Amino acid sequence: MEFHVSHALPRAEARARIEKLTSYWSRHGIQSTWNGDEAQLNGKVLGMHLVATLRVTDTQVGGEASDPGMLFRGQAKRYLTEKFAHFLNPAIPLADLDKHHS
Repeated sequence: MEFHVSHALPRAEARARIEKLTSYWSRHGIQSTWNGDEAQLNGKVLGMHLVATLRVTDTQVGGEASDPGMLFRGQAKRYLTEKFAHFLNPAIPLADLDKHHS
């Protein structure tokens, strides 16, 4: 399953914000390993094993994730799109992202 969300932030800020998101996910059992602007994710979501790669570029955050199957695919894409849009929202200060995860 591929996903891409555009952003208009400097790459370093976009990466810092996505690091906050992966830190948030780590509290829910999804571990991340960063190498430059790319992260490998691994864990369980709703009882399903997740393996994903995230990449932060100058214009978007995207990557590939293991497909959760037809029943959960739409829900998974919606969740990812909403989380990325929230964490990449320049109206929310970076320091406040931990307080405003929805």
